[in-house]
Amino acid sequence: MNQKKPPWYYLFLLILAGESVFILPFVLARVFRPTVLNTFELNNVELGICYSVYGLVALLSYVLGGPLADKIAPRKLMAIALWMTAAGGLVYATFPSYTVLKILYGYWGFTTIFLFWAPMIKATRFWGGTASQGKAFGFLDGGRGLVGALFGAMGVLIFSLFITTEISELTLSESRAAFKSVILFSSAIVVLVGILIWLFMKLEGDVEKEIILEKITLSQIRQVARLPSVGLLMIIILCAYVGYKITDVFSLYAQDVMHYDQVQSASVGTFLLFVRPVVGVFIGIMADRSETTIWLFISFVVAFLGSVLFATGIINASATILFFLSILIVASGVYAARSLYFAVMQKGKIPLVLTGTAVGLISIVGYTPDIFAGPAMGYLLDNSPGAEGHQHVFWMLAIFAFIGGIASWYYYRLYSK
Repeated sequence: MNQKKPPWYYLFLLILAGESVFILPFVLARVFRPTVLNTFELNNVELGICYSVYGLVALLSYVLGGPLADKIAPRKLMAIALWMTAAGGLVYATFPSYTVLKILYGYWGFTTIFLFWAPMIKATRFWGGTASQGKAFGFLDGGRGLVGALFGAMGVLIFSLFITTEISELTLSESRAAFKSVILFSSAIVVLVGILIWLFMKLEGDVEKEIILEKITLSQIRQVARLPSVGLLMIIILCAYVGYKITDVFSLYAQDVMHYDQVQSASVGTFLLFVRPVVGVFIGIMADRSETTIWLFISFVVAFLGSVLFATGIINASATILFFLSILIVASGVYAARSLYFAVMQKGKIPLVLTGTAVGLISIVGYTPDIFAGPAMGYLLDNSPGAEGHQHVFWMLAIFAFIGGIASWYYYRLYSK
């Protein structure tokens, strides 16, 4: 397919939308995890179950939403997804009961996945063309990290502005009032991004028709399912996504082990988000200049080494420098893997026009951590409070990073030539 590469602002809009849609269900809880647990009166297991509900709905949404992305223009699906996700933020800001919160996460599983995920991946792959897949997905994930970091920083600023007492003396009602402002601000931004996507992420009519099919046949789905790259990417993404989910606990680690307060622990979560854009841009450029698949393998090795540092328990309240250095190592490995696992689709002989279908199939297995990772981490943390629980979580990461490394090495050997 001879395609004209879309302009740079097309990728910028993808980056902006790609993180904005996940701000409410994921980024706020990652940056403000102790605050979320406090204001919604949850424990780690209960929050994990909310993520499981999200994951169960998302699982079905991946299957049905993939083929849909091959039939409808990406910008239309993405804009509608952003607006529907923002509407859920209005419910979130009321600090609903645990039952309603689980329903809300199920709703977000539909809006962020069925309508959004596969269209975003397909549009990014289209922007990258045949020579810039590493840059396309590296810049996407890195840029999403920067957007998330900016949201996190603004969130921390807004939260602190609405606090009128000492952090240590903060009441539940004061925490809720401050966090509500963060939620409503985030929701408004998500609506605005949806408008930008609808208006400006347009392709020329003929180009748009080239990447859309009028009908998806069962034989086409079977054709994609039989590709070895699809099976391997299921394992690779599953392992990498477990690592990404585990980065959610860094702000809690800062509170439980390093003894930071709510604002300080949220700042740790925000620092983590700023690592992501640097890693994404660097790994994207390096991958296009050499071999994308070998960099995917290296990323798992780095994630494994970093997770072992935490798992051994050598990082405590007196090891501040080592704490941030170890965060940097784990984050570098995890974010590099996230940046590259869809960038190797072209190497794996997956047709561009069937990208949505392939993403749907891969994601059935690859994103199951949305179902089990949250409760698993919650159980490990609540069953062994303090440093010991966190060590168990990072041993979990080490195991998955090891398996992901093996799968990515095999992918490299299979498709390197």
